[in-house]
This record gives sequence, structure tokens and C-alpha cells, in this order.
Amino acid sequence: MRYAVTKGSLWLPLVVLAALAGCAGQMDDSVQQDVAQLRKDVDALTLAVHRGRGESDTSVSQMERRSREQSAENARQMATLKQQLESLSAEVNRLSARVDDLSQRSESRGSSSSSGTGSATGSTTGSSSRPSPTPTPSGTSRSASEPGAEESYKTAYSDFTKGNYTLAIAEFREYLRRFPDTPKADSAQYWIGESYFSMGRAASSAGQSERARQALERSVQEFRKVFVNYPGGTQVPTALYKEALALVELKQPKVAQARLRYLVDNFPQSEEAPLARERLKSLGD
Repeated sequence: MRYAVTKGSLWLPLVVLAALAGCAGQMDDSVQQDVAQLRKDVDALTLAVHRGRGESDTSVSQMERRSREQSAENARQMATLKQQLESLSAEVNRLSARVDDLSQRSESRGSSSSSGTGSATGSTTGSSSRPSPTPTPSGTSRSASEPGAEESYKTAYSDFTKGNYTLAIAEFREYLRRFPDTPKADSAQYWIGESYFSMGRAASSAGQSERARQALERSVQEFRKVFVNYPGGTQVPTALYKEALALVELKQPKVAQARLRYLVDNFPQSEEAPLARERLKSLGD
């Protein structure tokens, strides 16, 4: 059986092919547009990344600059504080020397005006009158103005104020060895006790209980020497009070109360007497 081929049937495939070619062309254009849009998006993201990185680098640089400036400012402040502390230390030393000088002059006037009845402190404690701070005619007593005495005392006291307690103790001991009869001898002995007391406090704050106990026990011994060796000295009331404080920290409240009561009874006009009364109240006395 034969099929008849008409003219219309020959054109139909050609039309279909043309339509397919047109669709393919439209698809290519759409893909190209998508690719172009993607390229634009990638370019925008790249630009945003570069911009963000630049801003980040700028922020880091600013932070580093501020940190350097802050460090420099801290260094300047530390240097200023150090200078102020050194100035204060020098001022303390000057005032201490002035107080000691005034105390010596007061003692000299009191000794020259006494009529042999003894000093007020000596009569209170039942001991002999306070040794005169000036040399005796025989020259057996040394003056505080003896060459090297004042300088040695100031050097030792300066080390104490700087916290060099071990060095200060050695220097005050050397001062007492060389100048045992000066009016500042009782003060030198007192500062030895105060150095041990400060070392005990520092060790206690650092959690070194055994070292603190040993230093406080030494401070009690050195404070006691002030009263024993210089019963008429101006540092006796202070030494009694600080000895009591050390005894309190050593968990010996009864002994501390006894020392405080002795201070109140025998030195009622001293600056430490009101402090001793308050401390006795806190100890339940």
C-alpha cells in the first residue's frame, strides 16, 4: 500500500525544527543573563569583603594605637607616683629628724630644770631619772652630734621607710653598737622592734604563718628591750603598745592586756594611753 506524500506534509518538519531552534536561542539568552547577574553578585560580594577587611584593619590599627597610648600614659602615671612617693619618703625623713630634734631639746630643758627629784617618767615607773641627753663633764656619754651618729640613724630610718626591714635592723643594731648612749638609742631599739613587727604583718598577709609568728615573737623581744634598757626613754609607751599588738596577733590576749594596763597606769598622759584603753575594751577588759 503506498502513502501519498503531499506538499503540506513536507513543510511540517521544517516548522518544528525552526521552532526548536528559536527556543534554544531564547534559552541561551536566559542563561547568559543569569551568568551576567551572578558575575555582578560576585563582584558586589568581593567589593563588600574588601571594604569589610579594610574597615577591620582600620579598627585593629586604632585599637593598637589606643593600647600603645594607654600603656604610655600608665607609664607616665607610674613615674609620677614614684616621684611622689620618693618625695613623701624624703618629707617623712625630714619631719622625723625634726621631731627627734625637738624631743631632744625638750628633754634637755626638762633635765636642766629638774632639782634632783628625777623626771616625771622616772618617778612614775619607779626607776631612776632619765639619762641626760647631753654628754657628762667626764665625757662618758656620747652626743647625738658625734660624727657619723646622725647620718647612721637617718640611713637606717630611711631603709625602714622604704620597707628594707632586714637592712634597717642591721643598721640600727650597728648604730646601737657604735653609739649606745645617744638620746636616739631608745628610738633605734624601738625601730628594730617595729621592723620585725612589719615583717610579721607582711608575712601574715602573704599566708606565711610560721614566718609571721617568728617575726612577731622577735618584735615582742625587741620592744621589751626598749623598756628594759631605756626605762626613761620617750619611746617606752609606744613600745609597750606595739608589744601588746604583737601579743594579740600571737594569740596571747591575757599577756597583751597586762602590757596595756601597765601602759595606762604608768603613762596615763601619753598619746598611746587612749589607744590602750580602747584596745582593752575590745579585748573584753
